[in-house]
Parts: sequence; structure tokens; C-alpha cells
Amino acid sequence: MMRLEGIASFVAIAEAGSISEAARRLRLSKSVVSERLAELERSLGAPLLHRSTRKLALTEDGSTFLEQAARIMHDVDAAAASLAERRSELQGPLRIAAPVTFGRMHLGPALYPFLARHQALELTLDLDDRRVDASADGYDAVVRHGPVADSRLTVWRLAPSRRVLVASPAYLGRHGAPSTVAALKEHRGIFYTNRSHADWRFVGPGAPRIVRGRPALCVNNGDMMRDAAVAGLGLALLPTFIASAAVRAGELRVIALDAEAEAEFIYVAHPEGRRASAKLRALVAAMRAAFGEPPYWDL
Repeated sequence: MMRLEGIASFVAIAEAGSISEAARRLRLSKSVVSERLAELERSLGAPLLHRSTRKLALTEDGSTFLEQAARIMHDVDAAAASLAERRSELQGPLRIAAPVTFGRMHLGPALYPFLARHQALELTLDLDDRRVDASADGYDAVVRHGPVADSRLTVWRLAPSRRVLVASPAYLGRHGAPSTVAALKEHRGIFYTNRSHADWRFVGPGAPRIVRGRPALCVNNGDMMRDAAVAGLGLALLPTFIASAAVRAGELRVIALDAEAEAEFIYVAHPEGRRASAKLRALVAAMRAAFGEPPYWDL
């Protein structure tokens, strides 16, 4: 007889690309997941995966079965979420990815009271500055700063994100403060490598204005960008959720130019086609309430 846990294991393996990763996501041992898969294949009378020492690949039968199996698991999850919502209970696993600096500084403090109120929730929060694939990597949702280009995702706005150009008093004392966008090319900059790392983009009258700066440091972490600016290495275009505390402390100064940095937002995105669960909707509502609009970190 076909068992639901076997179907769940197969879907997890197909999404994760390996039995080991599927076991980690399911919080089971590798041997248990392997046995559940083998039992499912026996009940179906067909192999679902090609196994090799290097990777797993779906068989033709596996590809056919996966579409229906994924739909079954989605329907089961939706039914459980609906019952939990009717009982005003939030429970079960939830897996989210978020950028490191925003997660540490603001997402964590917003989540802790929410998790304390809903102790049946099992949240896994992965902090990583790379752009993860929500669908392929098995996330219920991802938090992103800046545009979300993946058309497979349903995107909700969490909060506006204003960016400011900043530098340390020591740097400005040595090099002076630029007053125009054009003057920025004479200054050294600190750039985020997960973007076009040597570009500053501003908006004003007419078309957007893009300036290519002279890199002093290129790094993939916002904390280090702020710290490098405080150390006087150059100018940095930082979101206020990173820069505001250092500005208020006098460690950084905001530089006023003849144009404003392009506006951005913080988003949460979940795989399109999956009905957002009650627990995800409640989590997003809690984050919006905690951040506010304008957000509390704004200058």
C-alpha cells in the first residue's frame, strides 16, 4: 500500500536533488528516507530515480509521478493549514531564507516575539546573501532586498528601503564631500558584489544617472560595507536599515547630492502556484507590524 510519508520523501528528494539533503529538510535520518523511497517504489512497481555515485535523476516514471505527488503533498499541507487556521493555531515547519545583515539586525528581532506566541511553529531561517532559488531549494518563502526577477514567485512588499550615500567624518575631512552625482567618480567607493559592484544609481530630473566609482573595497556583506565606511575607506551607498545607527552615533555622515538614490523595497516571495499557508501569512503580518511604514530604522 502506498504511504503518504513515502510520497513526501520522494518529493523532498526530487526537490533537494539528493537523499542526504532531503533527509536534512525532513529532519529524518538518511536511512529512513531511503527506506521510505524504496517502499514507495515497491508499491508502485517501478523505479522513480536513477541512482549513481554522483547524482540522482528522475526516471521517466518518476517525472510523471512527481507532478501528481507534489500536488498531493500541496493539498495535504493546504488542508492541514486550513484546519489550523480555523482553530487559530499555527504549527508545523516553515523554512525561510533571508539576507545576512537584514536578518541579523531586523528580521530576527521581529521573529522572536512571534515565535514565542506560536510555540508549535518550527521555523528554519537560513541567512545567506546569495540569491537562493526558492522553489528548487525547498523554501516556503524568501526575504529579498531589491527587485525580485523570478517570475515563478509571488511577491509581497514588506517595507520600503531608502538608501543613503554615507562616509566617515575622517574620509570627508581628507577628501571633501561631493555635492553632485558627477563628482562621485573622483571618490573611492565601497560596493556590494551581489549587484553591479562598481555602479552608483541615482534618480533626478530626466533619466536615471549611473556613476562608475573607483572601488576601495568590494564585498558581499552589508555589515562589512558599513564598517569599511566607518573606517574611512570611502563612500558607501547603504540602506538605512544598515546605516542609521552609525549615522545617529556620528560615525557616518549622510552626503546630500543633486539626486536621490533609487528607491528600493524589502520583499517576501513564495513559489507561485502554492497557496500561502496561514502560518506564512501570519508571519508576514507580524513582520510588517514590527517594521512599520515608514520603517523604524529610517533616518
